Amino acid sequence: MVTRELVSNCLNTTYESIPEEVILHAKKSILNWMGVAIGGSRHTSVEIFLDVKKELQSSEQVSILGRNEKADLLWATLINGTSSHVFDFDDTHLVTLNHPSSAIAPACFALAEKLNLSGKQILRAFVLGMEADLRIGNAISPSHYDSGWHITATTGVLGSAIAAGILLDLNEEQMIYALGIAGTQAFGFLEMLGTMTKLFHPGKAAQNGLWAALLAKRGFESSKQILEAKKGFANVLAPQHNLELVNIQWGSQWEILNNAFKPYACGIVLHPIIDACIALGQQIDPSQVKEIELTVNKYVMILTGKPEPKTGLEGKYSVHHVAALAFYDGDAAVEQFTDAKVFDPKILEFKDKIKPIVDESMKEDEVLVKLTTIDGQVIEYKVEHATGSIDNPMTDEHLCRKFKKLTTSIIGDDNTNAIIEKLYALDSEANLNQILSYCTN
Repeated sequence: MVTRELVSNCLNTTYESIPEEVILHAKKSILNWMGVAIGGSRHTSVEIFLDVKKELQSSEQVSILGRNEKADLLWATLINGTSSHVFDFDDTHLVTLNHPSSAIAPACFALAEKLNLSGKQILRAFVLGMEADLRIGNAISPSHYDSGWHITATTGVLGSAIAAGILLDLNEEQMIYALGIAGTQAFGFLEMLGTMTKLFHPGKAAQNGLWAALLAKRGFESSKQILEAKKGFANVLAPQHNLELVNIQWGSQWEILNNAFKPYACGIVLHPIIDACIALGQQIDPSQVKEIELTVNKYVMILTGKPEPKTGLEGKYSVHHVAALAFYDGDAAVEQFTDAKVFDPKILEFKDKIKPIVDESMKEDEVLVKLTTIDGQVIEYKVEHATGSIDNPMTDEHLCRKFKKLTTSIIGDDNTNAIIEKLYALDSEANLNQILSYCTN
């Protein structure tokens, strides 16, 4: 059975059997996750969660990244998962459009802090949670996403359960039950894109996966075939699927290596467009532009087809707004996505010149731009692989600059530099005490 084979594969994968390049990519994923979590720790959604937490009088045992407050195991997992997604700046598995670390790392770090676990234990659990999450995503894509499910949440809860189960030392039966408990909590609709509710999808997935593992540890039972059952995860949530992809080439092919890091704070399908508009904006004055025709992948319009965004958050899901922003500002960073920018007169005027056209043959990381000037000149610009994609990845230096930009104003230069050093050497850490001490202000 698919579920049992996946669990067996995870439990039998030791830290020592994981290739060095996979461990390094895991460290980078955790660094990226922690950066966006600390950076997002002052977001309105986090403040609301903390207000509700106070009303419920939860205990304070586990760190909230970027803040002095603490919370109980489940609340901290929820908040850290949410804060890492609020800027839409977390990692992305481009094939499935999944943001896996934000659903898996929070459970790993909360449990590791509470149980005083080592860096190697965290890395093993994180890698296996990521691998399970992404492989299940491959098996149900693109049908699952095209049906309206937010895959970050739906497969994320399963990855979180695997990661938490590894750290809790679940046996095979308990881990199978944990997957079942997690799978029945899979949720998240693409309808929520551009709203605050979408932001907490990975946080809730992380929390529910951890909750599932904790219940299974104490004997809570579930179906033993959540993935493959007729009325289980794949058959209900993905009209077309191929569950052979879940376990194929386990241990020789690592899906985490296809996990990419974003240079821009919005949906990754917009990144080739941003690259192109930044480049063209450096060559041509906006006043000379008559029209910009964008030949794009289908998901650009499915996910970011809002022509008239009303908030900075909605602006992240408008190809028209983002293209105009990139052309004028030469960037698409966190600070660009404000309510004020959405109503900036020059952006409003320019975005009406953006004409996206879907071409089914275009890949998610490419775009063809045809810019026409007011005097009739036509300029074509092609981006084959967007910055940050697997074929054009961010360098370590670029990733560290991103981390510093997100965190320095919150925790200071010294703490920021110390975290980078510690996370790149996470496998040498006996516990998280020092790292977490640097994550507060």
